[in-house]
Amino acid sequence: MTTTLPPPTELPAARQGMLVRLTDWSARHRVLSVLIWVALLAGVTFAAGRVGSDYHDDHSLPGTESQEIADLLEERVPKESGDTLQIVLSGSKADIADARADVESMLDDVRDLDHVDEVDDPFKAEHNWSEDGTVGFATVTLDGKSADIPDADVRDIIDTAKEAETDELRVELGGDPIRGAEESAGGAAEGAGMLAALVILVFMFGSLLAAAVPLGTAIFAVGSTLGVIALASQVFTLPSYLPPLMMLVGLGVGVDYALLIFSRYRSEILAGADRATAARIAADTAGRSVLFAGCTVIVALLGLYALGLGSLQGVALGVALTVAVTMLASITLLPALLTMFGRRIAARILKRAKRSKREPGHGWRRWGAFMQRRPVVPLLLAVAALAAMCVPALDLRLGFADAGTDTPGSTSRAAYDVMTDGFGPGANGPILVLVEGSLEDAQTAADALRDTDGVEDATPAFPIEDELAMVQVFPDSAPQDDATGRLVTELREDVLPPIADDTGATYLVGGSTAATVDFADAVSQRMPLFLLLVIGLSSLLLMAVFRSVLIPVKAAILNLLSIGASLGVVTLVYQYGWFGAQPGPIEAFVPTMIFAIVFGLSMDYEVFLVSRMHEEWRRGGDADHAVREGLATTGGVITAAAAIMIVVFGAFVLSADRMLQQFGLGLAVAIAVDALVIRCLVVPTVMRLLGPRAWWLPRWLDRILPKIRLESEATVSR
Repeated sequence: MTTTLPPPTELPAARQGMLVRLTDWSARHRVLSVLIWVALLAGVTFAAGRVGSDYHDDHSLPGTESQEIADLLEERVPKESGDTLQIVLSGSKADIADARADVESMLDDVRDLDHVDEVDDPFKAEHNWSEDGTVGFATVTLDGKSADIPDADVRDIIDTAKEAETDELRVELGGDPIRGAEESAGGAAEGAGMLAALVILVFMFGSLLAAAVPLGTAIFAVGSTLGVIALASQVFTLPSYLPPLMMLVGLGVGVDYALLIFSRYRSEILAGADRATAARIAADTAGRSVLFAGCTVIVALLGLYALGLGSLQGVALGVALTVAVTMLASITLLPALLTMFGRRIAARILKRAKRSKREPGHGWRRWGAFMQRRPVVPLLLAVAALAAMCVPALDLRLGFADAGTDTPGSTSRAAYDVMTDGFGPGANGPILVLVEGSLEDAQTAADALRDTDGVEDATPAFPIEDELAMVQVFPDSAPQDDATGRLVTELREDVLPPIADDTGATYLVGGSTAATVDFADAVSQRMPLFLLLVIGLSSLLLMAVFRSVLIPVKAAILNLLSIGASLGVVTLVYQYGWFGAQPGPIEAFVPTMIFAIVFGLSMDYEVFLVSRMHEEWRRGGDADHAVREGLATTGGVITAAAAIMIVVFGAFVLSADRMLQQFGLGLAVAIAVDALVIRCLVVPTVMRLLGPRAWWLPRWLDRILPKIRLESEATVSR
């Protein structure tokens, strides 16, 4: 038995809230609304082009030893605080000897380049050569951090060094500045994602014009936010990888929000509403859901501030701003476009509906009824599958990519491999021990470190300034190995404290490898507070909206399952090296960012689906009917919206940046699981089992919670 949609009801003026009035204004002044957005996009783009951007990667970790070393060097020895890169030489001893004059000339040329502070002479340093003398390196110290040095100047260093390469002498370059300069500027991923989104929208609506409206809204929102973020980088500390990440989230969310509103507009047109009434009802229902879901995303993102990590705080600010602008575009630009092209779009919607032999939502209504007949078995199978996908995430290892995970054939990867062959894997990530004391105190530590298990070698102590010396420790394991992280902890807790007691000197362990350990520890320690804030605040919002205790609990559990499944797949691909990916640690930023973004985005579908169920429940009081009708009216649009987000996010696997690859895959998997398994299978079965209890709320809690409604009284009373 099928159910037809009731006729639309004009919203009484007294019941038209601010959202509907804003939508009406945008519709009545459609040309002005579009011109405002065009002016905004052009204005911020022009301003950003004139002012420029000032992105800065803030990797500071207050309160850690690695940060203490960085601050101490910055204060007392600024030259030692700049980033370094290595010019790696390899060949036979005879060939290297013959090329010495050419190499020294090349090093002189490098010294004269912009942003080069110092270049050491490998021929005067015994520790710069492997035991067999076939591999050596020169360290180039820059006058600042790699994020602040233009890629073009780093490429000048690469080109200059490569001029010394011959058939007998191999020259490669390694270090973070080199890796950054070799990464492509991107763009292919964004273009592929938008093209795929357009194809899905055309297939869904059967009209290029109808498909272009949601996509155009997203493009305006993302384009405007790009300029705003570039300007904001002059005031706030925003990381250099924020623009592509913002585009990743902005395109997916922008199309998603616009599509949810557009879908409700289409359903009202099919129910017989005129275009103006359909737009008002869409704003008063789906528009409210979009605003609520967007605010939930922002709450989840701002929860990253609880971690107290500067780099993540900048990302949270930028992506939250993207979501906010996207919401604004969905409730102002979209109504203007719907009014401007509404006649043709409505005609196309009605024409396609007449050709269709089934009423909208017929298949989803049958699917809901099927799930309700035997809900336990599919629920158990789905939960078991999600739990199995979560298992690999239990072994997730945080870290930062180094040249060992770079694409084979790049000079940074080649330098990494040559250094490993010549000096062992630890040469690519030495541990720094800074000693505040005499040179003798530092040498005492160097002798002890050289005899420590897990240490391949340690340099003699070398002075930096009065009462300040450094020792470089080379592990016998690669920088990304678990053993290297354990060695850092052992040096800090077991090896150096007894020496400090004997000498009275201060010993600090730092360097990039130690900083990775510190970052992972900081995230692990602060994660419980982050989870509590995000889950707690989101659950309270859902409780206030749906007047239910069980629905927020269900939503939190299912969202955690989808995120766990996502991280499990990311672990299999990028940590274990499935499907040809370079194995290595998961970028330390990725799990927290995926959690914040996915938890918020999952609320989009939760709110959109459950709000329609709630609307039917309030209208008729039949829990089973509410589940079927909610799924019938939202199943198709949720699936289409998810498909768009999957292709947009999945396209970023094409990026050259390993972190963006992990973000893209993680978000795509999470959305696929959420939309196809949780919303279309688990939620209907759980709601069937809960029945009327799903909408239960204690009276005392009902009195103290604020009243937030996503459905207008007009739509409920229809």
